[in-house]
Amino acid sequence: MEVPKQKITISGLRKLIKLYSYIKPYKYEYALGILFLLGSSGASLVFPKLLGQLVDLGNQGKLAQEINRIALILVGVLVAQSVFSYFRIYVFVHVTEKTLADLRQSTFNHLIRLPMKFFQHRRVGELNSRISSDITLLQDALTSTLAEFLRQLIIIIGGISLLMYTSFKLTLFMLAIVPVIMILVVFFGKYIRKLSKQAQSQVADSNTIVEETLQGIQSVKSFTNEFFEMARYRGKTLEIADTGIKNGKLRGAFSSFTILGLFGAMVAVIWKGAALLAAGELATGELFSFVIYSMFIGGTIGGMADVFSRVQKFIGATEDLLEIFNEPVEPVEEITSLLPEQVLRGSIRFDHISFHYPTRPEMQVLTDISVTIRPDTLVALVGPSGAGKSTFVSLLLRLYDPVEGKILFDERDHLDISISALRSQMAIVPQDIFLFGGTIRENIDYGKTGATEAMIEDAARKANAWEFISLFPEGLNTLVGERGTQLSGGQRQRIAIARAVLKDPKILILDEATSSLDSESERLVQDALEKLMKGRTSIVIAHRLSTIRQADHIIVLDNGKIVEQGTHEELIQVADGLYRNLSGLQFAG
Repeated sequence: MEVPKQKITISGLRKLIKLYSYIKPYKYEYALGILFLLGSSGASLVFPKLLGQLVDLGNQGKLAQEINRIALILVGVLVAQSVFSYFRIYVFVHVTEKTLADLRQSTFNHLIRLPMKFFQHRRVGELNSRISSDITLLQDALTSTLAEFLRQLIIIIGGISLLMYTSFKLTLFMLAIVPVIMILVVFFGKYIRKLSKQAQSQVADSNTIVEETLQGIQSVKSFTNEFFEMARYRGKTLEIADTGIKNGKLRGAFSSFTILGLFGAMVAVIWKGAALLAAGELATGELFSFVIYSMFIGGTIGGMADVFSRVQKFIGATEDLLEIFNEPVEPVEEITSLLPEQVLRGSIRFDHISFHYPTRPEMQVLTDISVTIRPDTLVALVGPSGAGKSTFVSLLLRLYDPVEGKILFDERDHLDISISALRSQMAIVPQDIFLFGGTIRENIDYGKTGATEAMIEDAARKANAWEFISLFPEGLNTLVGERGTQLSGGQRQRIAIARAVLKDPKILILDEATSSLDSESERLVQDALEKLMKGRTSIVIAHRLSTIRQADHIIVLDNGKIVEQGTHEELIQVADGLYRNLSGLQFAG
């Protein structure tokens, strides 16, 4: 049973070392902080020795001048300790804040480059907790916890060395009691660490509930589920409280036993010291210094209980955080300009593509898909719900890679083209429009960050959005609200189209969304889409077949397979064909 414990310890240390690698850019400042730490700790160790000398001088009836000299040295030591302590804290905080900023950026940069399969089994609230709660916990560990641990280590080692110099016999007597306390530290530490990690995980779950509830507040209120959400959050917070109480009980028991051992040890040391004093083997001042050193060391060992519990929390948070860094990222890169060989002409070919989602390998979503899409044509994807239309589009965007087969752009394998260069020449107008909570300008500008005012206005006009934008008192600076809730469905659609217009893609993907709009909004959105589709390869997921009669090519999917393809006129002639049946049902309706 001892081997697993050893493995856990080594693993924990490796994670700590990996985390402290973020301090490397600030190693000189950190080293300066260590020097100030050594100075303040050294001053602490000198203090009891000088007090002992002061007692001896008084006991021996020395001159006041000698006593005053030691007193002045003591004052100097106190001032030096105060100065060292101030700069120690200042330097460590400075290094920590810089390090945490780097760590936050590194975590976010890694998260945003992870592939879609990672986000399939992770909730937004949990990931947000990693960046907020876990890194905030590390803040304490990188400043006070580490500094306190080093200070206590110096005091214990230096104090014991000075005790050995003062009285070898009495020091050995005192050290016979210390191992009991250290065994207690190791014993309790295992359980404190387990509960700390459990509490951190529960906090992440509670953050997820808050985030999801607030994001879906409209649905919560529509279904009158306010009290259901309250109960869900109450249950999770009570779990956190129960774990915290258990942790508190353990820490309380830890502190109680530690204090009992420390004061018991102190009584035993004074008893033994009194015996040595009576035997003439120890001076009064030496006993006085010894007792103060013992109190210093005892208090420090007692304080290590709290430091140790914080280190356990630190390791728990580090493990969860570093799990994210173990996930492989997509090879994305910043695109400033495209190389001639990266420019797409708009030709796409699916060559025997099969696919299943990583989380559901038993469910085949696409099976042996082979189709060619010519440049500058309008292609419609048709089929019942779950046929694989959205997955077809996801593979185009390389949100996922095929399990079998390959996709060719202009007869080049998609794996040979930079994923960022590929996506930079595509734009999607989804059915469920997501707008950021900023201004209209920021949402349109997202299509091409850094666009000029004229470019943004031109894109808004082409998307038939300028007419309603110009009516707002603040125009492009109008706030759209969380996820665009301050705008109507048609307005959100047209802002999303303006964003795509500004990007000026070679390949345009449309998830037709006019079916939920009123007649006027539908007309404006459809007109904007027709303008947008000109001169580019357009792929439309069609929900209403009346909107894709003029498509150059229609692909009919069912159960992940292509069952029919051709023009509207060709497919409508196929007896008992799926397209004809779907068309008949819609027009009959």
